[in-house]
Amino acid sequence: MIKTASNFGHWGFKKIVKPFLFLFPPDPIHLVLVNTGVVIGKIAPARWLMGLLWRYDNPQMLAQNVSGNYFANPVGLSAGFDKNFQLLEIYPYLGFGFAECGSMSYGPSDGNPRPHYHRLKKSRSIVVNAGLNNRGSSILVKRIKEWQSTRRIWVPLNISVVKTNSPVSSTLESGAQEYIKCLKRIKGAKVGDMITINISCPNAYGGEPFTTHQSLEKLLKEVDKLDFKIPIFLKMPSDKPWPDFKQLIDVALKHNITGLTICNLNKNRHIKLKDPLSDDIKGSLSGKPVYDLSNELITKSYAYCGDKLTIIGVGGIFCAKDAYEKIKRGATLVELITGMIFEGPMLIGQINAGLVDLMQKDGYTHISQAIGAYHKQPKIKVY
Repeated sequence: MIKTASNFGHWGFKKIVKPFLFLFPPDPIHLVLVNTGVVIGKIAPARWLMGLLWRYDNPQMLAQNVSGNYFANPVGLSAGFDKNFQLLEIYPYLGFGFAECGSMSYGPSDGNPRPHYHRLKKSRSIVVNAGLNNRGSSILVKRIKEWQSTRRIWVPLNISVVKTNSPVSSTLESGAQEYIKCLKRIKGAKVGDMITINISCPNAYGGEPFTTHQSLEKLLKEVDKLDFKIPIFLKMPSDKPWPDFKQLIDVALKHNITGLTICNLNKNRHIKLKDPLSDDIKGSLSGKPVYDLSNELITKSYAYCGDKLTIIGVGGIFCAKDAYEKIKRGATLVELITGMIFEGPMLIGQINAGLVDLMQKDGYTHISQAIGAYHKQPKIKVY
């Protein structure tokens, strides 16, 4: 029944809902989707029905304990969709194993001038130029704390943290202070199950000052002093050549960092795209233009550090085979946004069901056996 309902929902989304939504610019549609999710989150029968029709569970094969957190499945939401932590009620019912929300900065930020998004339909990508718009840590930490006191179904919450998008925090010293103040507020309130330090947002004022090994070293020394007891991940850049990327890994290995989120948006707008992209459309690329880049960095990172750092794979996941590819290359968990926008909210359950089918074909009985399988058994098929 669940598979039939999901397939029918997917057909309806692709044939009816998406063509209608894509008639409108993505900025207002994003607002509509978030507001709709807020309403659904407040209606218990709606949440229950959504979970019944779309969620897929197979704890025997998909559940993992990773760094002190229980993940019912490896598929999570990536940061950037729920910037203000408004949809926390619905993620378990959509079938997510965890959710990364934000990014949250210490102070509020309006982000870059709109539009923040532009669709590349044929390329299956969104050009993103949001600029870290969010209401700031004071409001958002309070919102998370209220939700944590009443949450009905538990999935790990991953809080993405950034420096405020402002000239005031554009230097190394002021930017580091922004991260630390935000992290102190999170720790003091005892909110979140994981933290991701986003050092690689390509659309913020002042660029990415903490993506050199010298500057990252200075930042992580200060983070270590906070003595967090929950896992901390680094959101890695997409545009670093491997020797520079490896230097960032070396820094992470020296500090209280649990893992790497690989990777952020693709800043290379000169790659081959199926849609025209004029220079007046600002931003970096999500979705399929990140897929190969992310896979290559996951492969090299896992080969370099193995299980010393947990990898969350991000970029271009539109189906179970896409997620499985990242897992076999070394990702323990995966995250997505653009795939859900193009394929519909039932995609999460479909990916989890598809992962089980793919693992069974390869003779695996648990997801942990597939992690890094490309390295352990080179002859095994990589999708």
